[in-house]
Amino acid sequence: MKDDLILETISVTKNFFGDKSSGVNNITVFIPKGKITAIVGESGSGKTTLLKLLSGTMKPDSGDVFFHGNPLPVRAAHITAAHTVITMVSQDNTDMDMAANVWDNVGKALPTEDANYKIQKTTQALNLLGIYELRDQPFGKLSGGEKQRVTIAKALINRPEVLMLDEPFNQVDANYRESLQHDIRQIVKEWGVTVVLVSHDPAELLSMADELIVIKEGEIVEYGAPETLYNAPKLLYTAQILVNCSELTATQAKVCGISTKRGTVVIYAEHITISSLGMGARWVVKQILFKGFFEELIIERDEVTLRVINYARRKHPVGSKIGISIKKYYEFGKWLS
Repeated sequence: MKDDLILETISVTKNFFGDKSSGVNNITVFIPKGKITAIVGESGSGKTTLLKLLSGTMKPDSGDVFFHGNPLPVRAAHITAAHTVITMVSQDNTDMDMAANVWDNVGKALPTEDANYKIQKTTQALNLLGIYELRDQPFGKLSGGEKQRVTIAKALINRPEVLMLDEPFNQVDANYRESLQHDIRQIVKEWGVTVVLVSHDPAELLSMADELIVIKEGEIVEYGAPETLYNAPKLLYTAQILVNCSELTATQAKVCGISTKRGTVVIYAEHITISSLGMGARWVVKQILFKGFFEELIIERDEVTLRVINYARRKHPVGSKIGISIKKYYEFGKWLS
């Protein structure tokens, strides 16, 4: 198991201004080598703090961080060989020269003595991210997606072992985001680079990550493969983070024909089947959200609201009544007496 790990934290705590509700508390986590591990949680849950601890850019108040089984010192103390193979890409581009062109920004970290080597490595990095044609453009005039590709190219130019990404797609257009995600997955596959990323977008996490770390109020609450956590969340918090779902009380669940012994019932939109015929058509379509090749219907009955995926677009207009059947649901919360 140890040989499969590249980064570990053991009982790590980092708080700010003496406030235990900030940062992270007593966290132990294991990062597998050559995989994409994503850290997910609500705002202020400690995602970025954990990322900085893993990269050695922040010193823990207590506990230890290990890289290849050896203690990872904080970078402020001194730069070690480990720090040179762990690179961080933030969303604010603070280490980029806005006036300089793409070529100079990406090649800045390379030695200047060997011009041919610098040309070769910079060209390789730009081609890797599909941005060679941008080489003469000023960095400050690029789009958000282009800037992110350039910063990642710069981070990869010296073939790091670990690439840390803090909200890497936050400023990237939707059509650009998918190709960038694909490029990162290919780099992981071909180079064996370990990626640790923080994101608030569940679609990014579910499509990219091999492992998910779910963090809440500075503590790890769930950990596992994205498909496992999506299909069988142990906590209501995990379902809320990963899915835009319908959350019902036990009383509301009865309106849906669900008898539960727990305080909360969660229903995913894709687990509801629509029918428009018969006496069971008692749910009113209140709103229709266009999602491209499908719709999301907001339906209501007896002051209970559900979200339903509908692939037969325009079949159920606002105000129409439909029947539903629920194939699957999840129960969370306190046990009812």
